[in-house]
Amino acid sequence: MGIKEELGKKIKRMRLNRGLTQEQLAEMIDVSQRTLSGIEIGENFVTAETLDKIIKALNTTTEDLFATNHLKSESEILKEINQGIKYISQNPLKLDILYNVVKSLLKE
Repeated sequence: MGIKEELGKKIKRMRLNRGLTQEQLAEMIDVSQRTLSGIEIGENFVTAETLDKIIKALNTTTEDLFATNHLKSESEILKEINQGIKYISQNPLKLDILYNVVKSLLKE
């Protein structure tokens, strides 16, 4: 996967995590929804000006936006989480910590 695709996936993930539609983010960064869609699927690359607007609109940093080497598919993420739960379930203290983290995430 190339940089355009990785960056596009990261922008989409950050947009969704902030509860924004493509239309809303596109309006915030002054591009068409079609242009944003092209960015998110890795068809288009952003200009420096648009990149700056995306960073501000998503309330992030350049470092966080370009830190795409950790992106994994949902199935890979779930597999790793399940493996972690199996390991953690053998340690009551860690299990309690995980329980509290999950509870706090569900409150959002």
